[in-house]
Amino acid sequence: MLVTSSPNAMALDLSLLESRYHDACRRKETLPNSSILSAFSKAVLRESHKELCILEIFLDHLTHSDFPPLVDAFSMTDLSGIDAVDIRQESPGVSFNGQCVLSLLRSIYQRLRIVDLLDWSFWKDVLRDLSQGGLTCQILNLRFSPIRKLNMTGAFLQLHTLNLDFSMSLTSFREGCFSCMPNLMRLSMCETKIANLWTTSAVLSKLPSLIELRFQNCLCCYDTGPCPTSSDGEAISVAHRKVNSGHQHLYTYGGSQSIASEDFIFQNMQYPDTEEVFINLFPDDDSYTNNELLLSAPEDSSDESEFDYSSNWHAAGTSTEMLSDSTGLGGQNNPENEVNQYSHSISFNGSSSILPSVHFPDAVHFQNNNHGLEIPAMDVFKDLSGDPSNDNTTLGESSTSMASTLDKDACLADLINLNNSIGSTGFGPRKYISHHPSPICFEKYYREYMITSLPRLRVLDNLPIKNAERVRAKIVSKQYYEYLPYNRQFKESVFRVLQKREMGGNSGMWNSPKSILQCTSAKNSYSYTRSLSSAKVASSPWPHFHPVSKFKNISREGVKGFRPRQFEYHPSNPSLMVFGTLDGELVVINHESGKIVGYLSSAGALHSILGLCWLKKHPSKLIAGSDNGSLQLYDICHMPSTVIDRYCSMDAATCIYDEFEQLTSVHVNSTDDKFLASGYSKHVALYDIDSGRSPQLFRDLHQEHINVVKFAHHSPNIFATSSFDKEVKMWDLRQGVSRPCYSAQSSRGNVMVCFSPDDQYLLSSAVDNEVKQLLAVDGRLHMKFNIASIGSAQNYTRSYYMNGSDYIISGSCEENVVRICCTQTGRRLRDISLEGRGLRNSIFVQSLRGDPFRDFHMSVLAGYLRPSSKSEIIKVNLLGSSDSLQSSFSKSCHSSYGMGG
Repeated sequence: MLVTSSPNAMALDLSLLESRYHDACRRKETLPNSSILSAFSKAVLRESHKELCILEIFLDHLTHSDFPPLVDAFSMTDLSGIDAVDIRQESPGVSFNGQCVLSLLRSIYQRLRIVDLLDWSFWKDVLRDLSQGGLTCQILNLRFSPIRKLNMTGAFLQLHTLNLDFSMSLTSFREGCFSCMPNLMRLSMCETKIANLWTTSAVLSKLPSLIELRFQNCLCCYDTGPCPTSSDGEAISVAHRKVNSGHQHLYTYGGSQSIASEDFIFQNMQYPDTEEVFINLFPDDDSYTNNELLLSAPEDSSDESEFDYSSNWHAAGTSTEMLSDSTGLGGQNNPENEVNQYSHSISFNGSSSILPSVHFPDAVHFQNNNHGLEIPAMDVFKDLSGDPSNDNTTLGESSTSMASTLDKDACLADLINLNNSIGSTGFGPRKYISHHPSPICFEKYYREYMITSLPRLRVLDNLPIKNAERVRAKIVSKQYYEYLPYNRQFKESVFRVLQKREMGGNSGMWNSPKSILQCTSAKNSYSYTRSLSSAKVASSPWPHFHPVSKFKNISREGVKGFRPRQFEYHPSNPSLMVFGTLDGELVVINHESGKIVGYLSSAGALHSILGLCWLKKHPSKLIAGSDNGSLQLYDICHMPSTVIDRYCSMDAATCIYDEFEQLTSVHVNSTDDKFLASGYSKHVALYDIDSGRSPQLFRDLHQEHINVVKFAHHSPNIFATSSFDKEVKMWDLRQGVSRPCYSAQSSRGNVMVCFSPDDQYLLSSAVDNEVKQLLAVDGRLHMKFNIASIGSAQNYTRSYYMNGSDYIISGSCEENVVRICCTQTGRRLRDISLEGRGLRNSIFVQSLRGDPFRDFHMSVLAGYLRPSSKSEIIKVNLLGSSDSLQSSFSKSCHSSYGMGG
């Protein structure tokens, strides 16, 4: 709160400040700026009317030469008689560098109230200094900023309002961000690229005073406060105004600007390249990766950069130009993606969590992707009942899911009472239109998750949070999200876990006694390991990333990097991994030490290696298959351990098999005597490993091509096939292949299938995030992982097991996210977001594997959508802590993203 000085003191200080400004101008031999003189006059006028003495300086009217005398005047004057100084910018296109602005801000010091910066042509110098050095202002507006990874670690002790709206490069936060903002109460991040619920909630939890937050806004609201049109909004708004009156109306953006003026600025600023505009119109790039322009910064630009200067805003164009082609590049409209437009009217309880339209108690209205749906109010809570007949519930589809996690009767009783409460009070307006949502708003149950994770919040996205909503949010979050690994109910430090082990504590009973589901017990040999892993994961919201394929191939053309296309962990040696490249190279590495163990260059024409499989009983041997159909058995003991530019596999290749045309997958059985191959055909070939004789061909096992074939881990005759004909089939060689043991249907084409390590389950992955777990014995559905689709027929999804059969990891080739889900409850544990080197350097997940020897470790084959870049294998350690990728990711320009596993 500002302390008002006496009128005489104000007049004296203003007069002295103005006099020293004139003196400084004479010393600098420059004329006084008319806008600065006008600011002095307006401040005096306010003081004469018994108003706050506020000096407003507009950067738009200053030139480079105006700053030195103004800085001198402020530095030499005691500003105690002035209530506040505001630094504002109304339009882009300033003509001075950032150090001038920074010097001005520092000279004002404690009287600095509002800093409102719009143009970022000079921010490269300012933002890093501001973020690390801090400011004494109370309101900081950094709209349209180029910040990519927010790292505000400086002292912002007086700051209570921060606005980052329309910072369309902003994707994530550094781990130390917001560490020194004890009084920040209001934070706005509309129309950013923030997408990850887990890291976002972790960094926001550091703000002890945060009560108002928004990632999308109501059209009528220009600040973060509750919308007056919401339920009980008038009363709340009155109370809100009373609270803000104590801050002398410091709550606003710093003037009379409304959200309409924000829209005007947003729609009238564009990139120098007209086509680049359309990439940034949409809040979720994942839905538009097929149409994304292949533009990017130079490849050697550092991923550690906190800012994105790959494009610049300039005042040009019109809103008509911006919006005329907003349906997609080239004027092509994709109706499935229209949800990504500016305005949304999607239900509170639908698959997306854009601001709601709530109609209690009669019905809830869903409007998603222009398709309306009316359902009874109690159906909103149907998922919580564990009703197996509900096809949309994740937990209800497991025979053990809800029954083992919650007391059903008690839960239903609570829900009935809660529904009655909701019906009488409501959570929001009867029709609520959201604008400028960030991608995080599209996460299912985003609102419930944020309310549960940030219990001090009072307003989210301009909607007040009521007690009844908090209760429901907690129930929904508990059902769809796993707070801690292995259903741990309370966070424990690593020290506490080790201490209990040394004291002989029963780690299996460390959970709350009210917990129904006990994932571990005292008899479980993994109990302590799981407790330790849970503690480490809970303390590390930012996983550690490390590249394992950054070796250089010294060739006649110079130096070039590898381009991995497929990889596999070794089944018995924890340190070994093999990967094949798009150039036909075969590389065996020690991924712990980073050293090459074996290397073979491509023979003749370049062909991508799409199939790799180690032998179990002969750990030095592996099968490799290329997209041209070649199949060979290699012994890594006979492979050279240095990178060479000539092909020398005479000793390494111990057997060459008949070709299988257009190969996409190979797999060896548990006894190392047979392997299967599949590809762009309806057939599967069975090879004898030892004899190398012509394979046995199984014809027409599916109606379309068979992308992946897998043997069971423990039965040498059982195998499964997945095909783009939407079927997964189980086969037994002992019974012949005239008919499958069973088949299971998907709604879209199947990209891959794999067995759980104990062969109890089959994990099938169909196009666009349709992931299911089947009972291996008969193909019945055990769990459907409720991962949202993006509406793309080319979004090839791959899923594997992690931590044995405890978790699955899933990623898709048009998204930059790896999702981790519990296999027994379907709950989402965490999303791992991969980030590239700038706004248009979009990254995607081409393949992934869980580390078979280390809990909560995985590797991801990641790449860019830029043809000139290289794909890269990234190790991900959820037990470590790192807030940035340790390498740059690249992209394979090959078109076979749907091939193989």
